[in-house]
Amino acid sequence: MKRFIEIQVPKRNSAHLKSKATVQRSVPATFLILVLLLLASHPTLGNWTSFRGDPQLTGVADSELPENPQLLWTFQAGDMIESTAAVVDGTVYIGALDGVLYAIDAQTGEKQWTYQTNSSIKASLAIHDGIAYFGDGDGVFHAVDINTHEMKWQFRTEGEIISSANFADDRVLFGSYDGFLYCLNREDGKLIWKFETEGYVHGTPGVWTQITSNSGKAENFVIVTGCDSYLRVININDGTQTQQVNLGAYVGASAAISQDHVYCGTYGTEILSVGLDTGEIKWRYRHPKRRLPFFASAALTEESVIIGGRDKMVHALSLETGESLWTYTAKSRIESSAVIVGTRVFLGTTRGLFIALDITSGKSVWEFATGSSIVASPSVSDGRIYIGTEDGILYCFG
Repeated sequence: MKRFIEIQVPKRNSAHLKSKATVQRSVPATFLILVLLLLASHPTLGNWTSFRGDPQLTGVADSELPENPQLLWTFQAGDMIESTAAVVDGTVYIGALDGVLYAIDAQTGEKQWTYQTNSSIKASLAIHDGIAYFGDGDGVFHAVDINTHEMKWQFRTEGEIISSANFADDRVLFGSYDGFLYCLNREDGKLIWKFETEGYVHGTPGVWTQITSNSGKAENFVIVTGCDSYLRVININDGTQTQQVNLGAYVGASAAISQDHVYCGTYGTEILSVGLDTGEIKWRYRHPKRRLPFFASAALTEESVIIGGRDKMVHALSLETGESLWTYTAKSRIESSAVIVGTRVFLGTTRGLFIALDITSGKSVWEFATGSSIVASPSVSDGRIYIGTEDGILYCFG
């Protein structure tokens, strides 16, 4: 988020003449003071433009939060919120099952404008260059201009769209319940290619950039997991598949990418690490006693994978070996994908608790009872964190 400060120098008259040297010294000093004051009131700034915060779907925020976040405001949507908010330049964008895209002032929680679709919105919004991209329950993929509040273009698929969008250069990527992964031109919505899988594409596709060792050129690939039990690596340029890895069970989560490895949980009660360079499963983790599916997506630190499960637990595993580092036991299922903010990880539970855990020990360090089930995931921007609930309330803490 860019912030501009305008400094006005009063007109000089005979009683207030200053030398040129004095003005040159005083203006930079004044500017420095204003900048320091601005930084003091906004310690870190950063937009949250998509479901997991970045194209690799790591779920890591670049903004800080206070030690004890306080509820700042709530916003009531017309129906359940299952998607994650996008936050761009002081406005929060969220979709709900009433088919409405809401634009909300991040400071006050007041509604700014709305965009109505003909079906439910479960997909999290992704915003790129002033356009909000998302799919709906009728299989329509929308591109909405956030400045004019009007539709830029639409593209129709043959199945419900829950997958959120991702981007590479001039292309937008998403999956549909018609079993296809789609690649469209961002500008006009025209189909560039589509790839047919063997099941629903529920998760959000990740983007992986590989540097070719011989030429040193960068190639972009889309990483997608789906209900056909496969992880697929597809060249974004032409839509050709370069790798297909059998994960042994279907996957509802989005795969998180770190360098040349992918991490995800499956309905087969496992968490997996897959090497993109070899196409082989590097390690598998399964809790020795609690064996229930994973629906949430993983969050990644430099050393660990953190993911909640329907086993009512949060698991932290070694990124390198898959060894368990710690577990946290909740009292209900976890379908909310975790987000890492500094030394804490935030996520919601289906019992309605919004919690923060220490990423080193797994101990609970903060919680807030919303009173309604949480399946949406948090988003973080400009020192604030947002979460939606199934009673249609969007919460803002900071």
